[in-house]
Amino acid sequence: MRHGRRLGRVGLGLSTALVGLFLAATPILACGGLIGPNGAVNLLRTSTLAAYHDGVEHYVTAFEFAGGGGAFGSITPLPGIPSSVEKGGDWTLQRLVRETTPAFLREAAVPAASASADAIELQKVRIDALDLTVLQGGSAAIGAWAKDHGFRLPPDAPEVLDFYAQRSQIFLAAAFDADAAKGRGQQVGDGTPVHITIPTDNPWVPLRILALGKTANETVQADVYLLTDRAPALLPAPTGENGIRLDVQQAASASLLDDLRADRGMAWVPTSGWLTKIAVDSTAAQLGYDLAIDASGAGRPSAIDAGFTMPGAIVPASPVDLSRLFLALGFVGLGIAGVGLMARARPAGGRPVGW
Repeated sequence: MRHGRRLGRVGLGLSTALVGLFLAATPILACGGLIGPNGAVNLLRTSTLAAYHDGVEHYVTAFEFAGGGGAFGSITPLPGIPSSVEKGGDWTLQRLVRETTPAFLREAAVPAASASADAIELQKVRIDALDLTVLQGGSAAIGAWAKDHGFRLPPDAPEVLDFYAQRSQIFLAAAFDADAAKGRGQQVGDGTPVHITIPTDNPWVPLRILALGKTANETVQADVYLLTDRAPALLPAPTGENGIRLDVQQAASASLLDDLRADRGMAWVPTSGWLTKIAVDSTAAQLGYDLAIDASGAGRPSAIDAGFTMPGAIVPASPVDLSRLFLALGFVGLGIAGVGLMARARPAGGRPVGW
């Protein structure tokens, strides 16, 4: 299962956050499946930055307080154990939206409302009204942990959790206490950014988890921002017909990088880089994959990271085209016969005989 290698990977390893969402009485998390006491909570359009530099992914996600009360949670797959979980910056995602949105659209846009053993709890962190727990375990163990903590998973949860647990058994569980948020004086639209740092060999963005609890024809929308040292190779390639499209692919501007670097916990942002924006606009049935990224320049994103195959799977050999094989063998035979005829036609003196 490549478990040892993937323990050094953060699922999404980057900076991630959500802006401009309007979801009554729920928190919001990018690239995570929202779950509540009554099952899955519908997730509207999210924005996510996936940044990767010096072998480390930075995942920053913002939970927005949208009113209401009670507790809600989210499960996000991670392909590695975080080295730190801390409060994130205040404007990273908003700055990315501004960078990639044309001015005339910006002016017209609605403003953002500001078999199983037990799961092992690797880290627990409290940030404002959020309780974050890094978990290790198989799909059944993670599901049992969620139920034990008061959340009823939707019917497709076992299949989706197993899809991720076969590749990495690291998950981030986030519990948002809306009552505590109101007690802290948080207003509707206020966000709580969280910054997760994980060493990894290549970034990876979990997309299938966004369809958790949705029916086949329900829409899934998200904006994924990638910040890498060079232009990344992606699997699957965003074509638009497969539910993801490429909106922006360009060198990151110096002003963008300077602004990101000035935010809380973002001093690692390099002085140069490549900005990519992927828009997810698909049905839940389409979104049966993740986004694999090769940021090394080798151009070989992992089919395992994309969820197209699983660790240890045997890839069947391509069927042999017999007609091409016989044709090739025929040419080889003619070549050998021709060499033999030329050798027989040459006299001992070395001069060729006329044909």
